[in-house]
Formats: sequence, structure tokens, C-alpha cells
Amino acid sequence: MTKISPGDAYEIVAATRPTPLILLCDHASSAIPPEYGDLGLPAAQFARHIAYDIGARDLTLGLAARLGAAAVLSRFSRLLIDPNRGLDDPTLIMRISDGAAVPGNREVDAAERQRRIARFHAPYHRAVADTIRNVQGQAMVPLIVSIHSFTPVWRGWARPWHVGILWDRDEAIAQAMIRGFAAQPGLVVGDNEPYHGALEGDTLNTHGTRPGLPHALIEIRQDLIAAKSGVDEWVERVVRVIEPIMNDLR
Repeated sequence: MTKISPGDAYEIVAATRPTPLILLCDHASSAIPPEYGDLGLPAAQFARHIAYDIGARDLTLGLAARLGAAAVLSRFSRLLIDPNRGLDDPTLIMRISDGAAVPGNREVDAAERQRRIARFHAPYHRAVADTIRNVQGQAMVPLIVSIHSFTPVWRGWARPWHVGILWDRDEAIAQAMIRGFAAQPGLVVGDNEPYHGALEGDTLNTHGTRPGLPHALIEIRQDLIAAKSGVDEWVERVVRVIEPIMNDLR
């Protein structure tokens, strides 16, 4: 488990070339600020999906470098507060996550909830909004792509997909991505799998659906990007899908 300093709610990668693409990584980190200790959890829990999306940060950074795009990544664990949840979502601060009780969240009251929102959730979303405005200020329509990873097995069931595209109302971008991945041999591609992309108040609903900006969420099975070799492979796979969409938007 990594410790973070006060105020470090996010990191931003600046674009190195003019591009509409903005990469987001809501669950990039398993870090907890020192005053929260370990939330009462053993260290092994912070290596699990309940704490962060395995491989997602490295993939996001690899894509940003490869495509010259801006990126915004969280620097705190979703066990503290989940930046990919709306403020009225009951799973914003989890007391039990995938069978693991979180003692440090058991007694969270309204004041502590607001403290975590102000220190972590709100700054992350301001950084996303600022990055979007920066792209719009360059007379480009932002293309927002959120990078996540999912567990290979859920409740004893082996998930068949290598990659899934999550979406709500922006079918055009999602279907272009699904076609792009499906054209790569050997991939099983999910359409709104392993989750559905319609979640009121989540990151893409807030920054993509409501303002009507092109967007989609890419979920990659985490065993495929847990090692550097897998990340490198999937950087190239994702680039082959995203580049034509970026060029169309330009």
C-alpha cells in the first residue's frame, strides 16, 4: 500500500501535441493518506481489485505517451472514496467491498463523508473539467476515453471477454471501438460488458453524457495488463482503435 501526501488527489499528464483525446483513469491508485492508516485492512487487500484497477494506470500512461494526449489519473484508492460514483450513490464509500469489510469506513458520518469529497472526489473532478475546457479552448471537441480493468473471475464465473466497451447514449463512439477491437484476431469483445455503462453521476455521465461530448469507457481484463509486456501489447491494441476515431473528430 502506498501512502500519499495531503492534497494529492490526482495527477495530470499534459498533452504533447494538439489532440482531442483526453484519457481518464478513475481507479489508478491503491494509495491511502497517512492519517487514514490502512483503513483497518491487511496489506494484501490493497493489491486487489477492491482497492484499484490493476494495470489501468500503466496502460493510461502508455497511451498518453504514445498518442501525445492529456490524461487525468486519481491518486487515491477507491476504498477511501470512489471517484467514479455520484455523490448520492450508496457505493461512494464502501463499508463492504467484494466480501471484505472495511473497518475504517464503518463509522463514516456526514462530516467525514464531506471531508473526503472535498479533499479527494471534488478535486479530481475539477481536474477533469479543467482538462476538458483546455481542449475546448483549442477549438477541438474533446474525445473522453476512460480506462478501467476488470477481474477475470466474478463469483466463481470466468468472464469470457478480453475487453469491453461501456456506454450509455453515445453509441457512435462505442460501436466504433467495438468494431475496432473485434477486427483484431482472437479477441472476445463485450458490448456493455462486464458492466453496463449507464450509471447516473459517474465520471463519464458527468463529463461526457450530460454535456454531450463524445466518450466511451474501455474495460480490459486485468490479467492481460498486470505485467509490462501485457501493457505494451494493449497500448498498441488500443491505439489501433482510438487513432481512427481521433482522426475523424479532427
